[in-house]
Parts: sequence; C-alpha cells; structure tokens
Amino acid sequence: MEPRSPSKELSTRDGYDRWASFYDEYPNPLIALETPEVRRLVGNVVGRKVLDLGCGTGRHSGWLAEAGAQVTALDFSSGMLAEARKKIPAQNVEFVHHDLNQSLPFEDAHFDHLIHCLALDHLDAPQAMLHEMRRVLRPGGRAVLSMMHPAMFLKGTQARFVDPGSGELISIENNRFSISEYVLFARDAGLRIEHMAEHSCTAEIAVRIPRAEKYVGWPTLLILVLEVPAGSL
Repeated sequence: MEPRSPSKELSTRDGYDRWASFYDEYPNPLIALETPEVRRLVGNVVGRKVLDLGCGTGRHSGWLAEAGAQVTALDFSSGMLAEARKKIPAQNVEFVHHDLNQSLPFEDAHFDHLIHCLALDHLDAPQAMLHEMRRVLRPGGRAVLSMMHPAMFLKGTQARFVDPGSGELISIENNRFSISEYVLFARDAGLRIEHMAEHSCTAEIAVRIPRAEKYVGWPTLLILVLEVPAGSL
C-alpha cells in the first residue's frame, strides 16, 4: 500500500518511538534476511554475559535469554523498550534506557559477547561506539554487528515505515558510511575482524514481502563479527 501523504523524516529517537507499537508486525525484508544470520554467528551463549546494544523491541534479546545467556538489553527509545518489556520476562533480561551516542554505563571487560543490530548507521559517531564496545568486552569477547548495506543508499533506501494510522511514509534519519569506513573504525578501536559478509535479498523473501522484489540480488545486509584480541588489556 502506497502512503497517502508526503514522506517526512524523523530523528532516530522520535522515529522508533512512533514505530514501536507495530514494529514487530511490520513486514521488513532486512530483518527477515538478518535474523537467521545473527543467530548463527552468535553461537553458544550458555552462561555468557551478552549485551544487546540497541535492542529495540527485544527481537534478539528474547532468544538469547532462552538460549541461556545473561542478557542486558539497552536502547534509547522508550517506546521500543516498553514493547520489549511486554514480551520478555524481566527476570531473564535486564533492560537499560540509555543513549548510544554517550559512553556505555558499564565497567571495563564486563561482557562476553555483544550484538548491535541495524543501528550503527543511526549513531552520530560510530567510531566512538566501537571503542566503547572494545572497552566493555572481555579479552576474547566477540561483537556481532549488522548494518543496512551501504549499497542500499544507492537505491534511495533508508530506515522507514508506513504509519498505519495516517498513511504517512516516515523515514528515520540515517548516516551514510562505506564498508571501508566500518573496517577502519573497527581497526582503530583495536577490534579484530573475525568475519565479514555481504548478503543480498532473496527471491524467497520477496515472495513473503513483495516490496522487497526490487532488492533481490542487490547487496542488502552487511555483517561484521569483531573480536577483542585475547590477552589484551
């Protein structure tokens, strides 16, 4: 369904607050492509302290807790955190309201793993957050990061949704970074690149989500797995 009124752009916080109540039901090809890849790359988390950085509605926090992790879920959207709290028992996940443009409120080397999914390009200074990731991860700790592929911006795409009440097409502000910039940000933060992959939207996803048809075969998702070198301080 095409929007009935002109598109407008909101700030990251305002945009996700507005999207929160129907985010999980909204057909999103990027999430359909990303979710199984992140789960596969995270691996065994039994008994591990895992930080879900930019947790949104908790779409990853829930299964991490069920898989045996001690999960801390952090976001700066009150609307998104409210939705996450509705569906995830508080005893399984600790929720933290915090702006990711600020230093993280955790001690050094506190977490075994972290995930940061589809949020890095919303930050003002992703390089600063990568330094913070490096700080809060223990030596040998791993970070799984997913981002909208930079090539998507060539299609004129950014985070956006159609408001079901007003019919407006709402865009959320994004910053545009290249793959090489992400790689350099990780290197400068002292993180080792363990894995990097680019994924394209599939025909199977386009069958389920027809608006994804124009992205089939086009680079859609970028994933990085970063590691704090063992023995580092």
